[in-house]
Amino acid sequence: MPYPPGKAGKRHPKPGFRTALHLGVAVIVFGATVGPGVISGDAEALRILTAIGSGVGLVLCGIASLLVILSVPGIVGGIGPLRLQPWARYLVLILAVFDLFNILYGTAVGAYFSWVLVQEETVQLYAPGCSQ
Repeated sequence: MPYPPGKAGKRHPKPGFRTALHLGVAVIVFGATVGPGVISGDAEALRILTAIGSGVGLVLCGIASLLVILSVPGIVGGIGPLRLQPWARYLVLILAVFDLFNILYGTAVGAYFSWVLVQEETVQLYAPGCSQ
């Protein structure tokens, strides 16, 4: 049964997909930056990659690290609502506020998540001790 009894058709926000996509991009960028030098094991290749990629690699690693750091709360916030954890409502609400600054798509998603998460029915659903 996909929904708890009496909750058929109700949808709850799960922002995990988009943040998992960000995490995937971060892993790809990090692998493309560091991978060739590590895989080859050649001292000259490492020297050349270090010389060429010192600035570019640093920027790309910084971007990849930033994407990982920003993606982890969204993934955790996507798993929490699946298990109806009381803390997940607050985490997703905070992430929804940050989404409001993303013009167009993020604003719509952030507004929808905020609206859903402050409804009395959702508050009761995520209340501590509330079982499915």
